Amino acid sequence: MPRRRQPTARQERLGIELRKLREAAGLKAREAAALIGSDSAQMSQMESGIAGVSEERVRSLAAHYSCADMELIEALAAMAVDRTRGWWERYRGLLPTLFLDIAELEHHSTYRLDVEFLHVPGLFQTEDYARAIFSYRVPELPDNDLELRVRHRMERKAIIRDPAPVPYEAVIHEAALRIRAGDQAAMRTQLIRIAELSEADHITVRVIPFDLDGFAGATNAMMYAGGAAPRLDTVVRDAPHGAGFIDSEAQLGAFRTLFRKVEAASLEPDRSRDFIHRLAKEL
Repeated sequence: MPRRRQPTARQERLGIELRKLREAAGLKAREAAALIGSDSAQMSQMESGIAGVSEERVRSLAAHYSCADMELIEALAAMAVDRTRGWWERYRGLLPTLFLDIAELEHHSTYRLDVEFLHVPGLFQTEDYARAIFSYRVPELPDNDLELRVRHRMERKAIIRDPAPVPYEAVIHEAALRIRAGDQAAMRTQLIRIAELSEADHITVRVIPFDLDGFAGATNAMMYAGGAAPRLDTVVRDAPHGAGFIDSEAQLGAFRTLFRKVEAASLEPDRSRDFIHRLAKEL
């Protein structure tokens, strides 16, 4: 297969998982390559996502690695043959690659979990709210770049609007619901939008109020995307110069536990909806 100039995060993830399986089997790259009639250079390119890998090779490597997780093998085989060119490809060369990688990750997710403390989750944001967030960027964005980001964020909502939407649960701190990214009217509209979306069967919204005793988890904001197999789950966390994708099994397990702790501390969905309606009426 031809080499890729810039593999996507999903293509890199396939390679990462194959490397994890090889290392768990105790094989060096050259030893694994010899098992499929290849060489260490090509194995390195496959494991970095620079070179594609066929479904047959994925299954062959999994067998040589004595991998018994059939759910994972099937998911990796599907990733190998996936040629999806989704709506996000319209933004390639116009937005940073990270924007496209997040949209692709969401498109293939089986469920989504968000925890936010300072901003409304992106999948809930109105155009005015998103525009206010992107307008605050330093250095300031040219108008065209800003509008591209807003449009991209609005299109990401497809995963909760499609005829077969993914289950989505968001835990939002009261601070994020009170901080006015835009003006008063825009924030009222934003709160009403969240309350309306929370009525959907596939969407659950929970609120953490300011007056909750004993809550010390305000550094645990996260975006969690469920994969086709649990080992393919991914956490996205903001970093000073972009966002980072987390895929190690130990860290994924820790984030699952953190989410359940934050979820348990929050208000029940019905009370959360009433809480949001009350905040909207106060504006």
